[in-house]
Amino acid sequence: MLLSFVTLAAGLVALVAGAELLVRGASALALRWRISPLVVGLTVVAYGTSSPELAVSTEAAWSGRADIALGNVVGSNIFNVLFILGASALASPLSVAGPLLRRDIPLMIGTSFLLPLLALDGSLGRVDGTLLLAGAVGYTLWCVAAGRREHPQPERSAPSEQHAAVDSVGGPWWGQVGSAAAGLLLLALGAHWLVEGAVAIARGWGLSELVIGLTIVAAGTSLPEAATSIVASLRGRRDIAVGNVVGSNIFNILAVLGSSAVVASHGVGVSGEAMRLDIPVMIATACVCLPVFLTGRCIARWEGGLFLAYYVAYTSYLVLASVGSASAKSLGDVLLGAALPLTAAALGIAFLRTLRRPASLPE
Repeated sequence: MLLSFVTLAAGLVALVAGAELLVRGASALALRWRISPLVVGLTVVAYGTSSPELAVSTEAAWSGRADIALGNVVGSNIFNVLFILGASALASPLSVAGPLLRRDIPLMIGTSFLLPLLALDGSLGRVDGTLLLAGAVGYTLWCVAAGRREHPQPERSAPSEQHAAVDSVGGPWWGQVGSAAAGLLLLALGAHWLVEGAVAIARGWGLSELVIGLTIVAAGTSLPEAATSIVASLRGRRDIAVGNVVGSNIFNILAVLGSSAVVASHGVGVSGEAMRLDIPVMIATACVCLPVFLTGRCIARWEGGLFLAYYVAYTSYLVLASVGSASAKSLGDVLLGAALPLTAAALGIAFLRTLRRPASLPE
């Protein structure tokens, strides 16, 4: 068992280091090739922080462990909203920009609903995966086009200034290529070690691979998003803190699950347990963002604390139910019968109050 924990920890370290190297190398190369910083942020950096999820889910699907692939995506999306946004809001209340409310959050909710619709037959096959990947490409192109409309590029600088900008990227081009390549290698190794360690722990503790994917694997692969959002919040870049989570959740469903469904020989199976509990929880966490963000156009500290409390309760329920504890039913009854209805009522009242004093969305 100790070796399994060592393997899992080594996988987590390799994933975080690999994502950092990939983002640094790819971003530097993109700037050297005269790609604007806006496009780099919307594509390379956003996808780079989600590369651990992509590596782990693809590896798990390829090796026939579809429950880990699915649990990683669903669990990561839940973790991103409840834990990362909750912790970031506790550090500093998070403001939400108008374009995010109009475009990305509704799309995050839409893709969350798309997952159970595609999985009505009990699995995500190659056709479903191809459809999701096409959506990821479309979303990327849409983001780039929208970003250019909202933030037009300045006039092209003089050649001497362009050379200076390239020189400021730092390091020779082959070093940047090596950084990106090393990042990809670490991601592949880290994904393999993390999946192997997680499966061994699941078997040793009597937990299902789905629960391990929803908890340990999901939290571990979301470390880059967590670090990015919390640091951005502390530094006052609250738009990055929120946008990183929303973009990651969209990417996880469209690109990560899409890739997993394409490489899996028999598709990614979606169990009845996931359809009854975990996917509805993921949809609920996506939907709750809209009224929370609209009430004051921000996530207040008390809302961040509520998000964190719900994540702790949800994770506790998963673990207790997986080991057959009688306390799981009591915890589930409290959440479904009291905590969730009261939260929905409080958010509904706050939303109605917001409608009575209309204000334009911030740009």
